[in-house]
Amino acid sequence: MVTEARPSGGHNPMPAPPFTVVVADDDRGTREALGEVLHAQGFKPVLAADGGEAVEIVQVQLVHLVLFDMHMPRLTGLEALTLLRHTLDRVLPAVLMTADATTELMRQALSAQVYSVIPKPVKTNVVLHTLTRAIAQVYGPPQTPTPPAGSPSVPVPPKAG
Repeated sequence: MVTEARPSGGHNPMPAPPFTVVVADDDRGTREALGEVLHAQGFKPVLAADGGEAVEIVQVQLVHLVLFDMHMPRLTGLEALTLLRHTLDRVLPAVLMTADATTELMRQALSAQVYSVIPKPVKTNVVLHTLTRAIAQVYGPPQTPTPPAGSPSVPVPPKAG
């Protein structure tokens, strides 16, 4: 289940390119809701019904990040991630979602170099913030476009504080 929460403070800018995010969750409603939220924020979501399907997708498509539910049929989120870590020749940031973040699961996630574990039910602002930070850590901060040479610059007044 995805719950809507209003971001506190400013707006989180999304990275410039359309980053591809695999969302793997056996709960169709959660998977589709997350896909819609990510699409609305400029990501390219690819949905998978379980860990095995997610692994298959990552092996044939360029994916920038994986968002895995922990408990799924075929492969759990950690099993799918471990398999991907052994087959990929690049860094792929991963975020886990779970309703039962036990000490043992957190230890396993840390060992698997998971960027973050998000508690379920997930809040959309937490997901967006976490994914944006994970992508920035691996791929660098979002690039701001530079105006072409010779373009007039427009002064930006300071914010009233």
